[in-house]
Amino acid sequence: MKLLVTGASGFIGTALVRCLCEKGCFRVLAALHHQIPELPIGVDSVQITGLTAGTDWSTALAGVEAVVHLAARVHVMKDSSGDPLAEFRRVNVVRTLNLARQAAAAGVKRFIYLSSIKVNGEQTLPGQPFTEEDVPTPHDPYSISKYEAEEGLRVIAQQTGMEVVIIRPPLVYGPGVKANFLNMMGWLHRGVPLPFASINNRRSLVALENLLDFIVVCLDHSAAANQIFLISDGEDLSTAELLRRMAHALGKPAHLIPMPISLLKVGAVLMGRRDMAQRLCGSLQVDISKARTLLGWNPPISVDEELSRTAQGFLHETTV
Repeated sequence: MKLLVTGASGFIGTALVRCLCEKGCFRVLAALHHQIPELPIGVDSVQITGLTAGTDWSTALAGVEAVVHLAARVHVMKDSSGDPLAEFRRVNVVRTLNLARQAAAAGVKRFIYLSSIKVNGEQTLPGQPFTEEDVPTPHDPYSISKYEAEEGLRVIAQQTGMEVVIIRPPLVYGPGVKANFLNMMGWLHRGVPLPFASINNRRSLVALENLLDFIVVCLDHSAAANQIFLISDGEDLSTAELLRRMAHALGKPAHLIPMPISLLKVGAVLMGRRDMAQRLCGSLQVDISKARTLLGWNPPISVDEELSRTAQGFLHETTV
């Protein structure tokens, strides 16, 4: 099977290209915004520059049977754009649908779109996880753009017959992870005292290895066609438990200090980090029953296994 992977130079894309190459049964074409030092042997690349609503993908799509679309403008904590929603729509909606229309016209059979759990919403009540049947409630420009792209893809699927698979993962972690997860590892590695011992929320995460495995399943499983899936590791953790287990993987003690949740939230608001307080203190759980029953999928790697791999990658980088 010949595949086109967009966003192939990113955190998830780099790992996916390597995973597909190792399977030995895929011909992978990696779409890159810029050249990267090296690609796995046997992987071809096409450099896509100056992406617009009218970018011509015909050369990249020639002979392709499936597209895995990872390229996106990702969620940012402090957006400097004058009109964030317009910018997210320009990248995540217009460019996505342009690629999808050309893919359908080129005879691509299946289009896998990596969306976000934020399409469902920002938080759940404990014990009431999100499901695929919930009414979407995106709140910020990023999640709104992801939902609008989903809706556009569903229309294209209905009009053309190209199969669309939508995956809404929660936070993805693994070797090479960036942003807040990387900051967290840095705090733990340096032994910084953290005021999170009293947080007893529940949050779903998904290991990079589990996400890659699920994408591979969705490439050719007949039951995945035109479906939406929520996935996770199948084990939800509190912020405090995640920190303790990450510290253990790093070979460090977790210096967690109890502090009233109300004070944490007030402090976050005063620092202009209300969103961070929500992620640290609030719950966000997903139900992966649909993936289990419809596709027979179960997460192949445990939370602790992926935390160990993530820690090893972090420690390697810090000693290089």
